[in-house]
Amino acid sequence: MQEDFHYYATYCAGLIAGYSHEDSLRIAFCDNFVDCCSKTFLNRIKGPAVAATTQMAMEMSNAPTDLIGLQQITSIWASFHFLPGDLYSKVKGAKPYRDKYHMICKPNSDLSVKTAKLAKGKGLEAIGLAMHVVSDTWAHQNFAGTPSLVINNMSDHIYEVFPDGKEERLVFWKKPGKPEDVDERNYINSIFSASETSIFNLGHGRAGHIPDYSFIRYRYLPAWGHYEEILKDNPSDYMSAFTQLVYALRYYRGDYSDFKKDTYDTKAIEKWESEIRGIFEKRQLLSNDDWKKFAKDHFNTDLPDFDMELYDEEYEKAEGDAKKDTVLGRFFTAAIAHKVMVVHEIFASGNKLAGYSAIPKKVNRKGLVVDRELIEEEDENRIFVSEKEE
Repeated sequence: MQEDFHYYATYCAGLIAGYSHEDSLRIAFCDNFVDCCSKTFLNRIKGPAVAATTQMAMEMSNAPTDLIGLQQITSIWASFHFLPGDLYSKVKGAKPYRDKYHMICKPNSDLSVKTAKLAKGKGLEAIGLAMHVVSDTWAHQNFAGTPSLVINNMSDHIYEVFPDGKEERLVFWKKPGKPEDVDERNYINSIFSASETSIFNLGHGRAGHIPDYSFIRYRYLPAWGHYEEILKDNPSDYMSAFTQLVYALRYYRGDYSDFKKDTYDTKAIEKWESEIRGIFEKRQLLSNDDWKKFAKDHFNTDLPDFDMELYDEEYEKAEGDAKKDTVLGRFFTAAIAHKVMVVHEIFASGNKLAGYSAIPKKVNRKGLVVDRELIEEEDENRIFVSEKEE
């Protein structure tokens, strides 16, 4: 997904769920900020490197792909953008393949539920971060947040499917500098690499931004699919993501006592359903203006464009422990806690692709907490947590 969903649509979901303009803006900012919080940004504002939730293109091009490097990459992308759908699914093959297969992202997973519940009572920043992760499970499903040719590669067999049943082949530009064109159905994807662990084989790079566009329906052959075709209906999936988002936000407000998988608040959006569906189905690369109009027409609010640097000064001017009480400080705390949770769940399944966790597989005492003093920022693939004595 892109900023049109993570910021603009999330803001509107917040209004529908009953949040104020200000609180909806904070949630939406933190949702979209997950795509901005890189090590480069953190270094500039002197923030904790371990709180990185994404990697810039330059960082990716320089990232080592040895064991430690791959664990660092996976701990970020699997935690925040490609949440594993089933770490224990039955699949044939050697363990290295099974481990990578288990990283494939799917919506409505146990980890998705844990992600939503972890943010409960932790503030608007944690809510926004969780909403990014949960939403991305819809757009990024069928791809894994770890570099892998045997999982994330796909054939040239990819066709756009139109509502009338007609199909046309999608073409990827061979010149990376050329802009994408919706009308010509020409898009950009990552360069093919035969290396299993090439960074070009991370996530949906081989499918380009196709999974990020809400309007498109397409069928394709994934490398892991044993020549079985997948039909991806983005308009329907994005509608499910939006209604699940509204449900989650109402759960945080106390309108629902629990967050359950495969549950959507379709009733809350009932009177706007046709308009919202129309935004998702409109053939365009970004729907920012449509969501701004939606907010103005139905809630009489003015939605400012996303400003990545909105809270930089607040954080940089704060001193000592006061940094923790800033918007970015609370976001960093939520990011670290979420990464710790996901890395542990992956490690506890017997899978070391995202790194190591010191939480024992069987916990006898209650109250697991993050011990930030035990997080090694220079070796962030090893994320440690300790048990809280009671």
